[in-house]
Order: sequence, then C-alpha cells, then structure tokens
Amino acid sequence: MTKIAVVYYSSTGNTHQIAQALAQGAEDAGAEVRLRRVAETAPDAAIDANPAWRAHADSVADVPLATPDDLEWADGYALGTPTRFGTPSAQLKGFIDTLGGLWATGKLANRGATAFTSAQNTHGGNESTILTLFNVFSHFGAVIVPPGYTDPLLFAAGGNPYGTSVASGGDADAASDAALAAARYQGRRLAEISAKITS
Repeated sequence: MTKIAVVYYSSTGNTHQIAQALAQGAEDAGAEVRLRRVAETAPDAAIDANPAWRAHADSVADVPLATPDDLEWADGYALGTPTRFGTPSAQLKGFIDTLGGLWATGKLANRGATAFTSAQNTHGGNESTILTLFNVFSHFGAVIVPPGYTDPLLFAAGGNPYGTSVASGGDADAASDAALAAARYQGRRLAEISAKITS
C-alpha cells in the first residue's frame, strides 16, 4: 500500500481544509495517509488578537504534530502552507529546517512531492509560494507531482497548474467546493504517481 504524508500549517483554516481534502483524495486512491500539522510558533498574543486564528488553533488541537519520521515513512508527501509575503509560513519553514538529517542521508529522495497553499487574494503569492516549495523538493531529490492541467475540474478551481490554492478573501474556512475537488484530485494523483515511482 502506498504511504502518503500530508504535512501542513494553517492559521485560520483554509490550508487545513485543503489538507483534509488532499488526504481524502489519496485515501480514495487506496493510499495509507498520515495527516499532520506543524507546530504553531506564533505567540499567544498574536493568535488571540485574531478570533478566527484562535478558534482554528483550538479546533485542531487533536491533529497530530508532524515529525521527520512522517516523511521518512512516506512514499510521497504533500506540503501545505498559507502564503506569507509570497513565501511559505515560518511555521512550515521551521519544520522543513528539521529535515536536514533525512536530506543528508537521501531519505527524502525519489518520492512523489506536491504542494498547496492559500492567500487572501488570487494574486497574493499562491503560485510563488508553491514554486518556493518546489525548490525545496528539488534539494530533496523528490519527483515533483503538480496537478498540471490533467483534469478539466482544475479549471473550475482557478486553473493553478502548480497546486491547489485558495483565495480566502480574508475569511476562514473559505475553500470552495471546486477547490476541495481539485485538492482531492491532487491527492489522488500524488498517490498514483508515488506508487509508480516506488514500485
């Protein structure tokens, strides 16, 4: 059975929604999936200043925290993050920075890898954030698995060939049905391609 790790950071819930849908798509393709969030590193004062952030942080307290072991276990992995000035969040970057040991021993190489994101608006850095994660995957020696334009349903979700992205408009849990369908497709594709890579 193909093993997929979906590792993400979400502050108000949009990236969490995509992560859940992507994990579901991988499961629908027959994969065993670990859905993991990275640790919150923002101070409580910052979180408490935004009620949506606090509500989301409290609601995902039972989602297991990601560890490097989750990526070592996986045949393929997906990383997700809200965009921060066109780049990944500090929380996800902090997790990536713990992976040096696995990288140095080649344990992240030759696996499927994909990415997803959210931003307040369509041109708020979605594509550049995913492309930044593609740089990370290249250093890992992973096989990047973008959705491309491999299914017509992707156009209804905005047509991002790099990965599922959501323009939240500043709202929490704003992923549309079309975006969630695109994320499920991306998860299925990751599982299917990862199975071919590792067979």
